[in-house]
Amino acid sequence: MKRDDLNLTRVEFQVMSIIWDLGKSVCAWDVLERCPEPKPAYTTVATYLKVLFEKGYLTYHKEKGQGKTHRYAPLVTKAEYTRRTMQSVKRDFFSGSLKSMLSYFVREENLSEEEVKELIEMVKPTGPTPNPSQGRGDAEDIL
Repeated sequence: MKRDDLNLTRVEFQVMSIIWDLGKSVCAWDVLERCPEPKPAYTTVATYLKVLFEKGYLTYHKEKGQGKTHRYAPLVTKAEYTRRTMQSVKRDFFSGSLKSMLSYFVREENLSEEEVKELIEMVKPTGPTPNPSQGRGDAEDIL
C-alpha cells in the first residue's frame, strides 16, 4: 500500500497520537479511554483503527485468551509521519524550497530577535561550508 498518498484526517491523527504516546500495542478500549470528552462510541474507535490498518499505518494481532480483541501497533513512527508531512508541505506549498518554507514560518510566527538568533545558530553548518550552487546558502540567507 502506498502510504505517501494516504494522509491522515484530523481524527485519524488524534488516534495515531494516542497510540504513539502509549508506546505499546493497544486495543480500542485503550484508545477510547484516552479520548477527550465527549468520548466517541467504542464502535467509532474500532472503525478508525480498522481504517488506519487498511491505510497501512497500523498492524494488529490477537492475543490468546482475549477473545476477538485486536491489539494494534504502529507501522509508522510519529517522526516518520512528521517528516513525510513536512516534505509534502514543502513540496506542495513552497515548490520544494526549504528556504521559502523557513522564511514563511519566521515571518508568520512573529519571532523575536532572540528566537531568530537561536534559529540561525541551529542551522549554521558545523562542517565544511556547503557549496551555494547545490542550493544551500548561508543560514542568514534562509532567515
